[in-house]
Amino acid sequence: MTDPTTAPARHFPEAPRPGAVDVTPPDSTVLRGGTLSWLLPRRSVLAAALLLPAVVVLTALAVMASSTGMSLSDTLSGLLGTGDPGTVMIVRDFRLPRVFAGLMVGAALGIAGCLTQTLAGNRLATPDLVGVNDGATAAVVAAAAGSTTGMVGAWWLGPIGAVAAAAVVVLCAGGAGSAGYRVLVTGIGVSTFIGAVSDLIMSRENDNTAGGVFLWAVGSLNGRDWAVGTPLALVLLLLVPLALAVGHRLQLLRFDDDVAASLGVDLRRLRAVALALAVALAGTAVGVGGPIAFVALAAPILAQRLAGPTRVPVTGSALTGAALIAAADALGRVAAPVELPVGVVTSVLGGPFLLWVLLRPDRATGKA
Repeated sequence: MTDPTTAPARHFPEAPRPGAVDVTPPDSTVLRGGTLSWLLPRRSVLAAALLLPAVVVLTALAVMASSTGMSLSDTLSGLLGTGDPGTVMIVRDFRLPRVFAGLMVGAALGIAGCLTQTLAGNRLATPDLVGVNDGATAAVVAAAAGSTTGMVGAWWLGPIGAVAAAAVVVLCAGGAGSAGYRVLVTGIGVSTFIGAVSDLIMSRENDNTAGGVFLWAVGSLNGRDWAVGTPLALVLLLLVPLALAVGHRLQLLRFDDDVAASLGVDLRRLRAVALALAVALAGTAVGVGGPIAFVALAAPILAQRLAGPTRVPVTGSALTGAALIAAADALGRVAAPVELPVGVVTSVLGGPFLLWVLLRPDRATGKA
């Protein structure tokens, strides 16, 4: 007989404890692998799966759209390099890098808007309220001052101006870890002052300089090439994973500060990191495409409708922002005899959308 003191122990599955409660969210599935587990949000994954082909279709339309009526076959031949030299040059050298830069700009604005709205707890909060747009504009205007060619400054001046303006806002608000509404209210005042200074500088410039800066200031992708799109893509590769990690932690801000702190969240550090990421993403996007209106506002709201009120839809906001820019860029090239800047299209469509947001109740709070 086997000595019971030396027999190997047999492990049986642990029976559920009486009264145990399953805390898995109803819209999620737990995936387990060994000692690791991952909470898969089914609705968010489904929303991303629907948005991705929409982005692909809109990208194809943006590459093909033009006032000259380029056909799909001509676009494909230009893309593959089998068409005539003029078509190949238009598609490969002008359209493709411009659309690529627009997708990156839209994704950056969408993520920045998502972080800002979650941080402030307000659907109308956007990065431009902390001085991003006006700071970037002031930097570009200052670089173009005195120029006679009508060319604006380098794209990287926009992020520098945005970060400088946001730093002033944070200092005036008492730190980046302050409550979101305090930073936003302070940002409105600082943005108004910076915008007035930019207008004063522009009023003293010649027509060429004023015209060149104005086209950028309404939001335009005209002339954007791989030299701009590639650095923007590298910035996104660095910042998007950080934004995804921060977005996961920001879900705890739906509780009050005491509950979030009891769950081990350093609220001041979390708010500071989220605000820094939002400013960096939005500032880079504004430097490349100008202060394109309403994308940072609309993309997170639409993504939230798809992903559900319990999630911070960072991925959905990126895909929605990219889709909005691609659609606006394509529409701007076919809606009028002359090309409309993408910022003009988003501004025209953004007004009715803002009314829809104001009049429709928020699912998360039940309030209008």
